[in-house]
Amino acid sequence: MKHLITIVLLLVVGITSAQTNFEKGMSKAFELWKADKWDEAENMFERIAKADADQWLPNYYIAQMNSLKSWSEKDETVLKAQLDKAQEHLDIAMTKSEDNPELIIMQAQVLTNWVAFDGMTYGMKYGSKVSQLYAKALELAPKNPRAAFCKAEWDMGSAKYFGKDTSPYCQDIEASIELFDTFKAESDFHPNWGKERAEEVSAACKE
Repeated sequence: MKHLITIVLLLVVGITSAQTNFEKGMSKAFELWKADKWDEAENMFERIAKADADQWLPNYYIAQMNSLKSWSEKDETVLKAQLDKAQEHLDIAMTKSEDNPELIIMQAQVLTNWVAFDGMTYGMKYGSKVSQLYAKALELAPKNPRAAFCKAEWDMGSAKYFGKDTSPYCQDIEASIELFDTFKAESDFHPNWGKERAEEVSAACKE
């Protein structure tokens, strides 16, 4: 599962004076991220998180950025620093928005980073927890495509690891793509990633 989940970065166009400082800051952070200026984008999210203490989204994206960077990280010291930061901001976000399926999904992603880094060490520690988190996210939001897709991909990866048939999960991947097609994000700044990766996994199923 050592892959970089594709993010759909929604660049907000047509910034107007009617936008709040929060919206302007978020738009700028996404622009920086899309321009591959990760450090600058992360710093911007951190500033927004401090300025708008009631908003969970900046903390979510700081967690996501550190999770994404960790997929290809080989140095355990660096990985730990990244995932500790991701966890710190997830914990903060969860105090602002309880039972939030997007935060639960991201928590599962962070734990999956550890499993991907060292399955022998962290598989037993976090494997069942990841499954529980995805199940909870799907229970809270049955039509959330990220919950459906990430659970299916995790189940598929687990089956592959234990030498079991992965084909049954291809239908679940297909079902998640249908959810992506009808999903409407709450705002331009809310999570809206995953469809491209789901399509890649679906294509691999058909090979």
